[in-house]
Amino acid sequence: MRLIGNILWFLLGGFVSGMAWVLSGAVWCITIIGIPYGLQCFKFAGLSFWPFGRRIEYGGGAVSFIVNVIWFLLNGWWMALGNLAIGCVWCITIIGIPFGIQFFKIAKLSLSPFGATIVRD
Repeated sequence: MRLIGNILWFLLGGFVSGMAWVLSGAVWCITIIGIPYGLQCFKFAGLSFWPFGRRIEYGGGAVSFIVNVIWFLLNGWWMALGNLAIGCVWCITIIGIPFGIQFFKIAKLSLSPFGATIVRD
């Protein structure tokens, strides 16, 4: 079921979501200071392309909090808003609810990616 879900996800919105993370990572990697942010974006692009069968565990400390605040102000809010809007559209139909839930998962990740790790179910 994960394979079918991931293939449908990729074709029906996951490609756009993943490319947003890749584009964001490329922009962040232009400067030396932004490289840690860019690497984090590339790490989560894979999750955004194939989210079914994976979950996110949040952790971290004070440093993660500070970096997440910078991330949120510069990049996170618009990525979260886009994923939230697409997730709401998917949840209009019963069949689209699993896809909407995945977009909500990625929206939450967009708000605070530092200190988060991807775990396979």
